[in-house]
Amino acid sequence: MNNAELIREAQNALSPIFSEIDAKVKENLAKVLGAFRNHRLGVQHFASVSGYGHNDLGREVLDRVFAEAMGAEAAAVRVQMVSGTHAIACALYGVLRPGDELLAVAGAPYDTLEEVIGKRGAGQGSLADFNIDYRELPLAPGGSIDWDALKTAVRPQTRLVLIQRSCGYSWRPSLSLEEIERVVQSVKAQNPRTVCFVDNCYGEFVDLREPTAVGADLLAGSLIKNPGGTIVAAGGYLAGNADLVEAATCRLTAPGIGSEGGATFDQNRLLFQGLFLAPQMVGEALKGSHLFAYVFDRLGYPVNPSPLAPRRDVIQAVRLGSPEKLIAVCKAIQSCSPVGSYLDPVPAQTPGYESAVVMAGGTFIDGSTSELSADGPLREPYILFCQGGTHWTQAALALEGILEVLGAEKSV
Repeated sequence: MNNAELIREAQNALSPIFSEIDAKVKENLAKVLGAFRNHRLGVQHFASVSGYGHNDLGREVLDRVFAEAMGAEAAAVRVQMVSGTHAIACALYGVLRPGDELLAVAGAPYDTLEEVIGKRGAGQGSLADFNIDYRELPLAPGGSIDWDALKTAVRPQTRLVLIQRSCGYSWRPSLSLEEIERVVQSVKAQNPRTVCFVDNCYGEFVDLREPTAVGADLLAGSLIKNPGGTIVAAGGYLAGNADLVEAATCRLTAPGIGSEGGATFDQNRLLFQGLFLAPQMVGEALKGSHLFAYVFDRLGYPVNPSPLAPRRDVIQAVRLGSPEKLIAVCKAIQSCSPVGSYLDPVPAQTPGYESAVVMAGGTFIDGSTSELSADGPLREPYILFCQGGTHWTQAALALEGILEVLGAEKSV
């Protein structure tokens, strides 16, 4: 079977799944449109104010629209958040106080949080520098949450439980909403005051509900991932209980200012439009994820999740097994990108990451992972993490280049 035949086989096999994804896109779009309608979005909300950002009507309506779309009591959508890590850090610093404990229940968190927590680095004002303790529950064999350990893990000083929805740079299943609900129920049974906080990056609009629907108190994520719809230039969001959202925005701005400050720099239209596009873009990314999984699985590479498994986020992991293959695949994806296709990705140290990372990111928004992109740390077992995509056909074109690079023009 040649390369083209393999990709056609994948497309045919995945056709029923693509139809199911389209049905979810329709329901999620209906939810977003309902929020726009309920809050009477008009062109007047695209205008912005300058300076302190006081009385920005567009921003205020955007927060309310976003809260409804996320199924939350309140939300704060801000271009001043430079990344998902920044949004998460605002949440952690907003809720936690000296003497409190932060408990990660899904193993080690994403690399970029290690210096926020204080696992790496020193003297930068990490949580550890403020006498906030940290624990993490190792994953059970097979990569699932250790449910037995979780039953007795929450202590009186455990103020916040971190639930990382996506797999991050680990080889584990991303969490389903049902698993997040089980975590919340277990935590609240031990200490009702403990805040259940979900790192929602890569998970928005993958399902028909968000973690707030199953009891999560607070969410955070990036606008250059799913909810930005590939057109938002920068920013992050917080959503959840109103008091917790406000506490987190007090860390973004200052106590006494909180969510009342922050000019949107004439970005309101793009923020609204990105949210409108998000369900469709997430659907296309999910189709690309299935396609990547199917082709690499047929070639004999371990993939996570498996080709036909329901998706819990937009990340597709492929265990390539060597640094040469990881770099080669990233180069093939870069060459099929609309921006910088002539560039060759090379491994480099990146702020916030422990290992050198190779990234394919020929995207219109620098660093956007809602557009087709891929990356992986240069450490064993050399896993490629691929995500995003404005349309699944770009993933198919990228796979054609990848198959050529891997020399896969052979019988499989």
